[in-house]
Amino acid sequence: MDEIDRFLQEDLGEGDITSDALFTRERGKAVVIVNQKGILAGAMEAKLIFERLNCEVKLLKKDGGGIEKGEKLLEIEGPIKSILGGERLALNFLGRMSGIATQVRGMMDKCRKINPDVKIAATRKTTPGFRRWEKKAVAIGGGYPHRMGLWDEVLIKDNHLAAIGSIEKAVKLAKEKITGKIEVEVTCLEEVKVASALGIDAIMLDNLSPSEGEKAAQIIRKMSPGTLIESSGGINAENVGDYAPYSDLISCGSLTHSAKNLDFSLKVICKIS
Repeated sequence: MDEIDRFLQEDLGEGDITSDALFTRERGKAVVIVNQKGILAGAMEAKLIFERLNCEVKLLKKDGGGIEKGEKLLEIEGPIKSILGGERLALNFLGRMSGIATQVRGMMDKCRKINPDVKIAATRKTTPGFRRWEKKAVAIGGGYPHRMGLWDEVLIKDNHLAAIGSIEKAVKLAKEKITGKIEVEVTCLEEVKVASALGIDAIMLDNLSPSEGEKAAQIIRKMSPGTLIESSGGINAENVGDYAPYSDLISCGSLTHSAKNLDFSLKVICKIS
């Protein structure tokens, strides 16, 4: 049993008692309709959900492309009970993932007009159990998924430093044990200077204002030109452009924890047997 099976089981439980009361083996056709303009994500997952329930599915749009209100996205044929059984899960995938992809694309477009090289990144502020697809939606929207978990990159943050005692000690310990990328989170210009002197791969400017960030970036470029500059903390669709001029990477929890779902609907169009 994979995640899709578990999600279906969560919704169906021991059976759809409404559909079981109304239908037996009747077959029908349905379409998924786009109700809101945006960037499509989750189409492959929606297709898989209906196929898992023994339906035939024709995908009319591809993930990553623009969609307009009123367009048809999927054509589905199969047992009516199966179509109805997969409806909500498929629409949940589409709505959640497309909402994220749409927000990412909008933020990317805004920032790239200011700094063509900047990247917009997700964080670990994701829905438990759904991170894989939320990160995928970020990538479909043109963003950078960033860390999938605590295992894939060293990021020394404020609570690590509170327990260790200093940036210098934390970086020294990490370099003794890790050969991969090391990033340190800093919260003031003095910490920026300390971190810039340590030859690390990336520095995260956490909750620095755009004006403070600009000053921090000047310090880093001077002391450690090869170090990646990441801005983070309180960044959203409204203010992201303020951080674009000096950042290599802008990480935004709002990409996943505050994205508004895009609206889709499923319509049964006919009974065929």
